[in-house]
Order: sequence, then C-alpha cells, then structure tokens
Amino acid sequence: QVHLVESGGGSVQAGGSLRLSCAGSGLAYARYSMMAWFRQDPGKQREGVAGVDRSGRIRYAGSVKGRFTISKDNAENTLLLQMNSLRPEDTAMYYCAASVYTGGVPPKLAPEYFGYWGQGTQVTVSS
Repeated sequence: QVHLVESGGGSVQAGGSLRLSCAGSGLAYARYSMMAWFRQDPGKQREGVAGVDRSGRIRYAGSVKGRFTISKDNAENTLLLQMNSLRPEDTAMYYCAASVYTGGVPPKLAPEYFGYWGQGTQVTVSS
C-alpha cells in the first residue's frame, strides 16, 4: 500500500522560509514518471507548484519560480520543497503527489495526472 506523508508546514511571516518534506512508503520514487507538490486553498482548485520527473527535469509554477526549489532523493524516497521569500498568497494546504500517468511524463502539473496523494501539510504566511 502506498503512503505519502508530508511534514514541515507551519506559520511564518512574509519573507520567511519553510522546508516541506514528503516521505514515501510502498513505492519507489524512481519508478514514477513525476513527483510533485500541489497546494490548495479552501474554495479554490488544487494547483501544481513544482514537479520533478524521472530524468530530473523540473517544472515550477510561475508564481513560485525563483523562490521555491524542489528536490528528490530516490534512495531515501524523499521529496523536498524549499520555500523562500514566502508571501501571504502562498498560504495553502500543500500536498505531495506521485504521477500514475501511463503516457510518460505528464504534459502539465495538473491533478488528473497524479494518483497518489499525501494528507497535506498546512502552510500559513502572515503579512
């Protein structure tokens, strides 16, 4: 059975930093075409934040480019998201996800391409 468990969320002031971690069990990160971070505010759609594919290629949402850094350790089955220069608009529940897209690397960071999800970790940024 696959489990993804996020940690590292919390409350910070604008300009601060947080580091999210996602520990996986029941799956090998190297097997999945992409691992990614998503976020969701209540009443809003879940949006892709950053993803790293099997070859190490990385994608970021435009709103976080230059501030967030995603990394993956296949040996440790860990996915990280370093978040710097946080803004109030970054406030959301953050989710780790593994792609189950059978067509290879997902063409975009969209929830429909990801089948395994963690329970989420809350990030709150105050102004």
